[in-house]
Amino acid sequence: MSHWVRDVALTDAQRERLVRRNPAYNRQINGSAVQAANRRAERIAYQDEGRQLARVGSSMHVAGCMLYWAEGDKSRNTIGFTNSDPAMIRFFVEFLRTFFDVTSENIRLKCSLFADHESRRSEIERFWLDVARLPESCLCRSKVNVYSKYSKKRRRNKLPYGTCRVVVSRTSITQSIFGAIQEYAGFDRPQWLDARS
Repeated sequence: MSHWVRDVALTDAQRERLVRRNPAYNRQINGSAVQAANRRAERIAYQDEGRQLARVGSSMHVAGCMLYWAEGDKSRNTIGFTNSDPAMIRFFVEFLRTFFDVTSENIRLKCSLFADHESRRSEIERFWLDVARLPESCLCRSKVNVYSKYSKKRRRNKLPYGTCRVVVSRTSITQSIFGAIQEYAGFDRPQWLDARS
């Protein structure tokens, strides 16, 4: 039968009616909506925990949250913090360890190097691991930015160690920091509950 009617075009209203009558499809949609609502409620709870931490008023917590607000990714599930300042990277890793019970196993370190760093790749990676006090198992593959044909290869020694990126994939930490930032700065940003990038 499906062969006989496959060329019959349905209107949008007819397609919608067929979809609504499909119980398997409806359960899938309802289940997805419930899961999405549950995950969002968890993110709200994590932000509330962050607001409570902010009310304690630890100077290290304030500094870590403000650093993240300025330099961090705004993804809803993953902490991503990139900088070229070794002291800032060390401080941020200590902030994560102190307030969120993050261990070395939870942290990934990624280096971004320039073409003139290629010969020193191992040295630079070791430098950032030492700065962050992390074992080699935390290191991800470094990214090397090659010169563009327009650069004339003039970029030399501006960032002697490139940049370092600290990554922790834990929604509870990300949302806690978002909640604390909002508490410290006195604003509400609902988009941080749903941001994906």
